[in-house]
Amino acid sequence: MADESTQNPGKPDAGRQDPGKPAIGAKLRARRRALKLTLQEVAEGAGLSTGFMSQAERDIAVPSLTSLHRICGVLGIAVHDVLPGSGPAPEATRHDARPKLSLGQHNPAVTAYERISTTFPGSVLNAVIIREAPGYRSEPQSHEGEEIFFVLEGACTVELEGNRVVMEAGDSLHFSSQRLHSTWNHTDSETAILHVCTMDVFGDRITSAEDIPGVHAGHEAALLQAAGEQE
Repeated sequence: MADESTQNPGKPDAGRQDPGKPAIGAKLRARRRALKLTLQEVAEGAGLSTGFMSQAERDIAVPSLTSLHRICGVLGIAVHDVLPGSGPAPEATRHDARPKLSLGQHNPAVTAYERISTTFPGSVLNAVIIREAPGYRSEPQSHEGEEIFFVLEGACTVELEGNRVVMEAGDSLHFSSQRLHSTWNHTDSETAILHVCTMDVFGDRITSAEDIPGVHAGHEAALLQAAGEQE
């Protein structure tokens, strides 16, 4: 997954979120202050720069899902606590009914995510369709797990330990997430990427049926309902 993100210009009103709702940055700042942590402490704990963390809290810079996951880990909250609608998807999703999640309150066109993975006891995969805006570039990063990129539309460049891999529609890349990697939409059009990883990006993985009181193994519908109630 991408780390610190470079915000790119997009259509001002495209997909704009409700201005009455607190922006992600405001939620992160409120949580940090409640814990009496400094910007530097959160930034260092998340492996980000203090400057980027400051911009993220002011919604100037837009963190990627991985960056948000790391920040939330330091703050002791889950991604779905600050990104409404990011809970597990149903088993079957429809192309015209999936919500598009954006971490940019004022410029959602920067990068949008469609979650297509659900969760159940023992599940280890997280999958999203990433829609990267033209010119989007992430900073190099490494973390635990493994991941797969499959380009659905457009093209992108993946830098893997200094080697550039130019990918076009239909191309795939599978690698250890511990290798330094970053992505770049080098085109002037949106790029759609199927991204699958083993990192618990959303922080809502269910390790066993016993994690949810009153639910027995095999009661899949009840598990999905309980997972949804955690959003």
